[in-house]
Amino acid sequence: MYLGFMGTFKFIPKEIKEQILKRIKEEGVTVRSAAEEHGISTKTIYNWMRSKTVSDGSILEISRLKRENKELLEIIGELTHEVKKSKKK
Repeated sequence: MYLGFMGTFKFIPKEIKEQILKRIKEEGVTVRSAAEEHGISTKTIYNWMRSKTVSDGSILEISRLKRENKELLEIIGELTHEVKKSKKK
């Protein structure tokens, strides 16, 4: 249970909570978008993440690193494409 918008309590089932945290951790979904999608506050999700850490780092850190890795792979792909294009000339 958590104190939701307008001071009301809303029970979030454990399965939904785990699903939200999994999407943030594995899919790189932002806390803000997950909160908006489920109608809960970002503070609630941050509290969940703070209380649930994994042995190799926090969920936030893992999520940030996955997003950064994705961005870097996109940059590498673009650069590789540019190099191949310039070699064909």
